[in-house]
Formats: sequence, structure tokens, C-alpha cells
Amino acid sequence: MTVVYALVLCCVPACLLWVCHHQVWAQKLGIIALCYIAGLLLGNLGWLPETMAPVQQTLSDVTILVALPLLLFTLDVRQWRGLAGKALLSMLFATTSVVTLATCLFFIFRGQGSDSAAHFAAMSVGVYTGGTPNLAAIKTGLDIPHSEYIVFHSLDTVLGAAYLLFMLTLGVRMFRRLLGHARVGVAPGSEDVQHYSEDNYADLLLPVHRREIAAVLALAGLVVLAALGIAEIQALAVAGETNPAVVIVALTSLGIGLSLVSRVRQMRVAYKLGMYLIYVFCFVIASMASVEQLAQVDGAVTLFLLGTVFGSLLLHALLCRLARVDGDTFMVTSVAAVCSPPFVPMVARALDNPSALLSGMTAGIIGYALGNYLGISLGVFLQGL
Repeated sequence: MTVVYALVLCCVPACLLWVCHHQVWAQKLGIIALCYIAGLLLGNLGWLPETMAPVQQTLSDVTILVALPLLLFTLDVRQWRGLAGKALLSMLFATTSVVTLATCLFFIFRGQGSDSAAHFAAMSVGVYTGGTPNLAAIKTGLDIPHSEYIVFHSLDTVLGAAYLLFMLTLGVRMFRRLLGHARVGVAPGSEDVQHYSEDNYADLLLPVHRREIAAVLALAGLVVLAALGIAEIQALAVAGETNPAVVIVALTSLGIGLSLVSRVRQMRVAYKLGMYLIYVFCFVIASMASVEQLAQVDGAVTLFLLGTVFGSLLLHALLCRLARVDGDTFMVTSVAAVCSPPFVPMVARALDNPSALLSGMTAGIIGYALGNYLGISLGVFLQGL
């Protein structure tokens, strides 16, 4: 019976993806939000037996460990050199702004508990330089409690929607007036970025992809084993326990390293498979949360995230103004950092500037790669203060 429940947990996100493709309201809500809502309902309506807790924990751990290298396999690091100088500078400003605001807010809110404040700072840096995969990886790397993670991601979903709505409406006119308007990037349509923005996962079921799926899963499995081995060696060297942060950093490094191999990078199915596992992770982790705990969210946490998102947005805009980075470049890199690469095409359409697509997507992909390093490093540093 346990196996049946585990299979159901893995298959529900597929059903939610189908709903997203057939219902306008679901498409507007977004697949990640649907996964969290469905998971919260499942976990709080008493439909799962208490004996499922170990299975849920195992699924949440395994999905993120396997998803991370899959998402990194398709990176083209060499493409980063061709990124427009202004876009690269703007992404640097976005990252610097988030790290600065998260660190400052840590010292303001550390009275709530140093570990919790450090966790929120680390997760803020991870998710607002990359996206949900980074957030999930940092949760695992720093062994952040489920309750803190769910509270953070629930608030992030609401604030992220408010941020995106602002950027797509008032933000276009405001930042073009403040920073100027210029065409950026290169023409879209490149196969190198299309697989980051497409949301059709049906091709994962096609027989033609079975061999490639088996290959990337096997490769990801080897990477996970190698990362666990590295962490075990490190633990033996310092006569301590295995550090989850070492596992995540090793996974990230090995994933980027293998992306340099052209045959690995050309396995486009890896990214979608990795994102599907992220959806499973979101659904499972939400099923482990208690609505009663969410209802008792401390207002300080809300202020922490508000300060990080909108404070870093203002600092990022100020730095771009000083460096004469145009408004379109600022907006696509800001959205790529705060909301992740899949949202960049939406902003490019709002700007009526399709040439901004590749710059924004590539900047966001850099954020995917750096988010784990920055988030975990900041979390470990702040916890040690």
C-alpha cells in the first residue's frame, strides 16, 4: 500500500499540469502554486495515513537530489561569455542587491532566532537569484525545518505574484522613464533557450524519449552517489556527520561540470524531467505542512520577505541608474532573478522587445547556477555569527 501512495504522490503533479493546459484559471495560478495548494489539501484533509511520513520525507529528499543535476546538465556555460555586457552587469547588481538586503534584514530580525533569520536570508538569496530549484536545494543543504520552508514559500508565492503584476503593468512605464529604453540581447528562437520557457511536459511520455530519459536518470544517479561520497569523505576527514550543504554544493559543481560535455548538454529532456521532479517535491513537501502552523505566521517573516523583494528591487534600479543600464535590460534581469527564467518571455512580450529574451534567460540561468553557492554560503556564515 505504501508503494501505491508513493506512486500517487509522484503522479499528482502530472494531473495538475494537465489542468494547467486545459483551464485558464489554473494557467494563471501557475503549476507550482497548484502543487502547493493540492499538497496542503491532501495533507490536511486526513487522506494520508501517519505511516506515510517516512515515505514523504524520502520522496522530498530524493526528488531534489536527482532534480538538481538534471536541471544543470543543459547549461551552456560558454554562452555566458556572449551575454551582453549590460545584462551581465545588471544581473550582478540584482544578485548584490538581494545579498545586501537579506544580510541587513538578518541583523534586524535576528532577535526572532538567529537560525531562523539565517535560514530566511539564505532562502531569499537562493530563490531571488535563481528560483524554486535553488530554494529547495538550500532547504536540503541547510537542513531547514519543513515549517519554515513552507511559510517562506507560501509568502514568496504571494509576494512573487504581486511583484510580477507590478513589473508587467506599472513597472514597464516607470522603469523605462527612470532608466531609459534600449533594445537588448539577440533575436529569440534559439534552441538553446526554448526548453527553459516551454511548459509542455507531454513529450516526456513519448516512446522516442525513453532511452534518453533512462540515460539522464542514470547519469544523475551517478552524480548523486558521487556527491554523497564526497560528503562522506569530508565527514570522515573532520570526524563529524555528513553535511547536507557539502552534498548540494558537490551536486551543483558536478552538474555544471558535466554540462561542459556536449552530449550531456544536448539531452534536452533532462531539464523538463528535473522540473517535473521539482513539482513533485513542491507537492510532497506541502503535504507535510500543517495549515494551523501557516495560520500562525509571524508578521516579522512577512516584513522580511517584503523588505528583501522590494528593497532589493529599488537598490537594483538605483545601481542600474548609476551604471546607465537601460530599463528593458533591468526588467528582464530582475524578473529572471526574482521569478526565474520561465517568466522572462512574459516580460519580453510586455516590453514588446523580443530581443530581450535571450539576455534575460541566460542571466536567469546564471542565477540558477550561482544561487546554491550564494544561499548556502550566506546561511552557513550567518549561522556562525
